[in-house]
Amino acid sequence: MKIKIVNRSPHPLPHYQTRHAAGMDIHAFTEDDIELMPLQRQLIPTGLFIELPPGYEAQVRPRSGLAFRHGIAVLNAPGTIDADYRGEIKVILINLSTERFVIKDGERIAQLIIARHETIQWEQVEVLNISGRESAGFGSTGK
Repeated sequence: MKIKIVNRSPHPLPHYQTRHAAGMDIHAFTEDDIELMPLQRQLIPTGLFIELPPGYEAQVRPRSGLAFRHGIAVLNAPGTIDADYRGEIKVILINLSTERFVIKDGERIAQLIIARHETIQWEQVEVLNISGRESAGFGSTGK
């Protein structure tokens, strides 16, 4: 599948690091370093603009290394980019650690995943089919 992309940054296009990777790393595109203090959130530009076909979305997800080593997460993970959005991809990062973190231009800040999705129509009913699980919720499976 080919996806149209505009890259206004000097950084490489998102690409798969391994043959079976699901996500592609995306880079920060900043003129100056961005400092994230503990519990601070910031919108980080990437310089990337994409055109997805109908029925697809791009998901912005955290990078596991940043999360584990530095406590940096994508605040609205996964962030959704709809097929009709043509603006710049920006990533909401949050520092969940107790130490400041500096984001430099070109740093890999998140992963981008392209996924198919369905568009549905609701069918309003008075009762749902019996499932065996019923309304058992959080922590109820496998018991």
